[in-house]
Amino acid sequence: MHKGRLEAFSDGVIAIIITIMVLEIKMPGGHHDTLASLLPLYPVFISYVMSFVYIGIYWNNHHHMFQVVKSVNGSILWANLHLLFWLSLVPLVTEWMGENNFTMWPTIAYGVSLIMCALAYTLLAIVLVKHEGKESLLGRAVGQDWKGKLSILIYATGIAVAWVNPCISFALYAVVACVWFIPDRRIEKKVMKEEN
Repeated sequence: MHKGRLEAFSDGVIAIIITIMVLEIKMPGGHHDTLASLLPLYPVFISYVMSFVYIGIYWNNHHHMFQVVKSVNGSILWANLHLLFWLSLVPLVTEWMGENNFTMWPTIAYGVSLIMCALAYTLLAIVLVKHEGKESLLGRAVGQDWKGKLSILIYATGIAVAWVNPCISFALYAVVACVWFIPDRRIEKKVMKEEN
């Protein structure tokens, strides 16, 4: 099967997820026209920024992965839907965490959402490599997937630490975002070679 519809559908869902997140930011009621009136929105805005970065990272890496995939099959379609399902829950946990100033349970829920997204992305990568072959560009780029394994470990640590200090958990979630901020350069280099 051609991959175009999967990519277009995924792009659309991710765009909707980002739109939903920004629409959940509620301005203070009444006539509050000072910068000070925005201070109560600080936790909501910080959680929005973190989630926006995460959704952007998933979109970016998803895009890079599918640049080198030649075709898709039913297993890939379902694995991709599985990833989109977990990504679609990010706005819910983002709002809950921001509205409650990073308290324990919302921060744990946010971490669970992130770990499930990571597991779903890992599953999608495994299914794609199986379809493309271990010696394919994608197979070589994914390799041992140390970033994926490290991410899941840090998420699990963040979830556990939230019982003691949710702010440390949030910082750990931010560390994972930093690890994933730059997509795999081997995919970019191969795509650039093919275009030239």
